[in-house]
Amino acid sequence: MKETRICILGGGGRLWPIQFMKDLAFNPATKGRVVLYDIDYKAAQNNVEVGNRIMSLNKSGDRFVVEANDHLKTALSGSDIVIISIEPGKTEARYADLILPEKYGILQSVGDTTGPGGIIRARRALPIFFEFGRLIKEHCPEAWVINYTNPMTLCTAALYKVFPEIKALGCCHEVFHTQNYLAKRVGEWFDIDTPDRREIKIDLCGVNHFTFATSAYYKGEELLFRLKEEVKDSKTFPDLTEVALKRLKEEKWFECDQKIALSFLKEFGVLGAAGDRHLVEFVPYYLDSDETLHRYGVIRTPYAWRERVAQEKRNKSYEDKELIAERSDEEGVDIMSALLGDFVMVTNINRPNEGQISYLPLGRIVESNGVISENSIRPIIASDPPMSVQTMIRRVSDVQELTLEAIYNNDDEALFEAFISDPLMTLNLKDARGLFEQMIEESDKRM
Repeated sequence: MKETRICILGGGGRLWPIQFMKDLAFNPATKGRVVLYDIDYKAAQNNVEVGNRIMSLNKSGDRFVVEANDHLKTALSGSDIVIISIEPGKTEARYADLILPEKYGILQSVGDTTGPGGIIRARRALPIFFEFGRLIKEHCPEAWVINYTNPMTLCTAALYKVFPEIKALGCCHEVFHTQNYLAKRVGEWFDIDTPDRREIKIDLCGVNHFTFATSAYYKGEELLFRLKEEVKDSKTFPDLTEVALKRLKEEKWFECDQKIALSFLKEFGVLGAAGDRHLVEFVPYYLDSDETLHRYGVIRTPYAWRERVAQEKRNKSYEDKELIAERSDEEGVDIMSALLGDFVMVTNINRPNEGQISYLPLGRIVESNGVISENSIRPIIASDPPMSVQTMIRRVSDVQELTLEAIYNNDDEALFEAFISDPLMTLNLKDARGLFEQMIEESDKRM
């Protein structure tokens, strides 16, 4: 078994790196070295202890060495796989992303991908990714790079901007939730046990967090026609305000009922394939008020909670039972194994458009399905959604391209053009300019 060198950038995080190492321990086909790099070197060192416990508890200590490195260049040097999962700037910087737009009446349920919050977060993140791309080109140009960081599309695009030949992809689990929803419905429709989500095959298109299923199958059975019949019935869309208010009280920010996804199916003929809380941020008519949002059962994740949880994560210690590996719903290690030649898999990935999305320019980062095999990713051509949805996706992609170029050129005036072109920007120019300047000032101050 060939040894694999895996470098995790953001290796001091208390979520993704831990889950990735658990998934590594569960996968018997891989061995090698895990190098944790983080600007907070102490946090990376703390995760070395956790990583070694993971390997020991799961009887994988003979397969992996876990270490921390406080020099980015040496951490990357010779890596076969690079995992990127970072928080661009301090969590406190998200005050600019979330609180300031709200003061101007612009609501965001997540604020890390699109809208004013996504654009200003990108302004913090992309310079870091430009540097990652340059250093990967210098120190491990043949490595496969798997990015988890949001804004997913723009962070992945930044890598390709400085290193066009990079072998990188963005990995997002939002589509998995749609597969899980459809798997549950399959169990109900066919009176069988709920199948594994991987048995649900989706024809997927769009950009990250604004993705759509034009068809879905389970063992050859087409599924969307069943949902299309259901969404004709008003009972499919009950008022879920009480559900939303209960979620608010219980801090269940990430729960949803696919009602936004189903609303897209009703109005436009394609099923939203990301979670409701992401989908709504690309279309302002779902976010005109909390009351509207709550009717679909969706709630906004507040800044105060994010700040509190970030501190809790930094202070978290793990019990042994939390580190026992089992098959997870994440696919980073599966993708890595496929790229190393262990098997072939098909899944949703974020990669440059090679024609798999017909209505977007070549080279734009898009989300669709791809075939992953040894040292290879082959995109699968997606079916076109209706023109109305194509139009929405094109606008989002165009704003992302404006954002990428502005940040690459360190041009805040050009970034303002992207800012006022975003679908959520409904302010007059004077207020938009005021918000933009305040967000930049606060973001820079809290970095």
